[in-house]
Amino acid sequence: MSEIMLPRRQWIARAGGLVAAAGAMPLLSGCDAINDAPAVRKILSMGEEMNRASQRALIDRHALAREFDRADLSPYFRPNGTRLPAGADYAAHAAAGFADWRVRVTGLVARPLSLSMADIRAMPQRTQITRHDCVEGWSAIGQWTGVQLSRILAAAGVQDRARYIVFRCADRLGDALYYESCDMVDARHPQTILAWALNDAVLPIANGAPLRLRIERQLGYKHAKYVNAIEAVASLDAIGAGNGGYWEDRIDYEWYAGI
Repeated sequence: MSEIMLPRRQWIARAGGLVAAAGAMPLLSGCDAINDAPAVRKILSMGEEMNRASQRALIDRHALAREFDRADLSPYFRPNGTRLPAGADYAAHAAAGFADWRVRVTGLVARPLSLSMADIRAMPQRTQITRHDCVEGWSAIGQWTGVQLSRILAAAGVQDRARYIVFRCADRLGDALYYESCDMVDARHPQTILAWALNDAVLPIANGAPLRLRIERQLGYKHAKYVNAIEAVASLDAIGAGNGGYWEDRIDYEWYAGI
């Protein structure tokens, strides 16, 4: 799906305005009032759960996203969001070719890990050519190489009570560092990888070097860049504003952005 996907609350607010204009029923004026109503918040939460459940019911939990041929590669894979994380720490890592970059794996795991890029590249690798669909309405096809997230989680010994995986990133947008999350179904999906290469070359900084998440059955904002920490958790409630991601916390993007 490459068309722009509006957050559900905007659709509800617009629909409410149309109904009010038609005189069908008295409604609260203004998006904020509608969005903040307890009954609406309950409906929104139920809707997201229904969206996730319906997609799981309609497709195989392990179904693969479409993979393409090299002839289908986009001539230019457009970067989005942060192009260059600010700060001396990231600049020093980039200048050293990310030789000392570490990815911590913590939370509900039996064996916390601290992985270097050399460690990650030494693991069995997966290469896949897939389409990236952005919520802004554009798409691009790229070839990604990296380690399957499931291998890292197995090495760390993720506990049974972990329900979500949280990805922490080195780029700061406004008031906070970027982060994203997914459930264990997508975390263990064979096409969910931590990629360090794009189109047979080391991942460019603008596209998330040294490591970015590829979670191929979800929209682009779920594909966290500049990943430096992975955490297994039982709940997302105490992380950020509790909605599961940077944009989900701020402008009501869907937490489950399945395509």
